[in-house]
Amino acid sequence: MKKLSAGLTAIIIALGLGLLAPGPASATTSYCGLVWTSLAKSNQAMSAASITNIRTGQHTCFDRLVFNIKGKAAGYNVRYVSKVVQDGSGQPIKLRGGAFLQVTAHSPSYDSATGQATFVPANRSEVTNVSKYQTFRQVAWAGSFEGHTTLGLGLRARLPFKVFTLAGPGTGSTLVIDVAHHW
Repeated sequence: MKKLSAGLTAIIIALGLGLLAPGPASATTSYCGLVWTSLAKSNQAMSAASITNIRTGQHTCFDRLVFNIKGKAAGYNVRYVSKVVQDGSGQPIKLRGGAFLQVTAHSPSYDSATGQATFVPANRSEVTNVSKYQTFRQVAWAGSFEGHTTLGLGLRARLPFKVFTLAGPGTGSTLVIDVAHHW
């Protein structure tokens, strides 16, 4: 009995001192296996390829914002801000949510050669309907100015996100912003 209680006491002391801890897999596991951060992400490359559509989607572990681009997607700047401002004027735009991502694609929403619009949202305050999304609260148009197109993304909270580009469909490409539902 003394041996059992001495062994149990040793284990309890080791746990208390942190000598026995879960393995590295348990310590680094994150929500849905996503290892993302909430730090700003950017690629400074510019593209004359124009934006043709902006859409959103829901996934099991994240909500997704997609820019369709007629040509090769290049740069972007995605970061948390205290307020999203309109391109050109700098005027703040109203957004719903507990946190705000300013999403800037380094591509215009107009044809660079003709100045003709290639994407115009039907409703600047609600570029897409995200009313039943888990993380997104609002997607608002902030403008397209000097080769940059900016959206305000209202979120439930400051959550980790990922930004990447994909080739296609066809000769076009996409700029993708995924925001996790949880940490």
